Amino acid sequence: MPSVLITGATSGFGKAAARRFAKAGWSLILTGRREERLAELESELAPHVTVLTIPLDVRDSDAVSQALSQLPDTLLPLTCLINNAGLALAPEPAQKVALEDWHTMIDTNITGLVNVTHAAMPHLLATGKGASILNLGSVAGQWPYPGGHVYGASKAFIQQFSYNLRCDLQGTGVRVTDLAPGMAETEFTLVRTKGNQAASDALYKGTTPLQAEDIAEQLYYLATLPPHININRLEIMPVRQAWAPFAIDRDPA
Repeated sequence: MPSVLITGATSGFGKAAARRFAKAGWSLILTGRREERLAELESELAPHVTVLTIPLDVRDSDAVSQALSQLPDTLLPLTCLINNAGLALAPEPAQKVALEDWHTMIDTNITGLVNVTHAAMPHLLATGKGASILNLGSVAGQWPYPGGHVYGASKAFIQQFSYNLRCDLQGTGVRVTDLAPGMAETEFTLVRTKGNQAASDALYKGTTPLQAEDIAEQLYYLATLPPHININRLEIMPVRQAWAPFAIDRDPA
């Protein structure tokens, strides 16, 4: 059976993707920092498919390299990498944000994704035709908004990194996609506001955001396209989300 490596599998898109791929019979390699959540997910899915869970901080390049160099033969060849681990912090204006929060987003969203991609690349190249790298970007990488600062910039990196990988992997059969969701109801805002449940509830109140399962379905679609098809970028918004006019700073009346 094909196998998929999913980072950040303990919640949100990653957890939903693990369930969706398991439903289709794929073998799973699941990573995350929260060991108890990994154990719960393994208990849920292991009766149905082969599951390997790896407690892992993607920011640690040595740990990533070691873990992915030791994958058991039963989980190879690797068919798909889903780079899902990432986070947003500090929705305040840039001038009010702690530098530590910027560093955390850069280290996770950019450095972590690069670490995993580099370590998984030999496995994907060995698979060749039909293998996929699916990077979780965001509409924030394309469309700026107040409070987006480093988070949006990190997702713009993912878009361009995905495009550049496509150029370098030309002829290998390995596909690369930047999947860019809009508003989605996950733990995203809870993490971003450092546990402010009221702020998270307010963001989604009275509207119909995307759900983690919606994105998981798109990830599975991308991974199972005919091998000659590559979707370079897939931007997905809920119908009830759209763009706003430019903000204009005006003198007082």
